[in-house]
Amino acid sequence: MDATTTPVIEIKDLHKAYGDLEVLKGVSIKANRGDVVSLIGSSGSGKSTLLRCCNLLENSQGGDILFEGEEVSWSGKGGKRKPADQKQIVEMRTNLSMVFQQFNLWAHMTILQNVMEAPVTVLKQDRYVVEDRARALLEKVGIGDKCDVYPAQLSGGQQQRAAIARALAMEPKALLFDEPTSALDPELEQEVIRVIKDLAFEGRTMLIVTHDMAMARDVSDHVVFLHEGKIEEEGSPHDLFGDPKSARLRQFLAAVAA
Repeated sequence: MDATTTPVIEIKDLHKAYGDLEVLKGVSIKANRGDVVSLIGSSGSGKSTLLRCCNLLENSQGGDILFEGEEVSWSGKGGKRKPADQKQIVEMRTNLSMVFQQFNLWAHMTILQNVMEAPVTVLKQDRYVVEDRARALLEKVGIGDKCDVYPAQLSGGQQQRAAIARALAMEPKALLFDEPTSALDPELEQEVIRVIKDLAFEGRTMLIVTHDMAMARDVSDHVVFLHEGKIEEEGSPHDLFGDPKSARLRQFLAAVAA
């Protein structure tokens, strides 16, 4: 495989448990360059846990995680398994920028400072170069006029767009979205969805955990329906939403549409 055909993210037979509670029971997914993969399912199905394991924010007990073809190296087994190479962890997290449900902006920093912080402190990039890029990214997500205000002065939709700009500032190979619109009311939700649709149109590689079936249908190349820690069904948005094979998926879609 060359760089253009190697998946950016690949997860093979992933297992994750919290004590006796098995949350992921052998899940395998991949996202090729430019793919948008949406993870859907009811609360507790393992969607967010899968995303956090992908970014090594959670340790899994079994299976493989690969970034651009390189396997994560592990030490220990089962409940004692953890990543063995700190440098590899930093590289993966740098290249897989995550956008959380609750924005996680630093309250004591302006929006511009929030976007600039990681490229300057983590990547050691030139502050003036980073500032130019940060301003351009805030303009891109529609809040270029909010550079000098603090998070508390913004609406939820504006804060989430600032969080997306902050993720993009790291120039990642892929973006991971964990329920990016679930904390927002419907009007503000649409602001964020427009930005995500624009990123999909640009060909950004994205893994999106979402409760928004319309967004999953509109932006995804591939949709994965998780149920009780396993993949119940997966396929194109056209197939999954238009002709679901699984009775559980049909039940889920009927419930969210009600």
